[in-house]
Amino acid sequence: MISTAARFSRLRFALLVLAGVYPLITAILYVVFPLTEEWEIWQRTLVIAPLMVAIMIWGLIPGVQKRFRRFLNPAQ
Repeated sequence: MISTAARFSRLRFALLVLAGVYPLITAILYVVFPLTEEWEIWQRTLVIAPLMVAIMIWGLIPGVQKRFRRFLNPAQ
């Protein structure tokens, strides 16, 4: 019997998350940079990081897991 952990494809999951993160972070940067032109990079990061983490935890990752369930767990 194959365990559930062995069936889950971490590589596929990582690639799907990357495919979602790249356009997301690009969009966030386009919105934040004009509003924070005078700020230091660490200040911009302080705004962007929590926003990015929240979107990933409550939006992107659950969406990827739901929409690509069969692709991520091919043995099911």
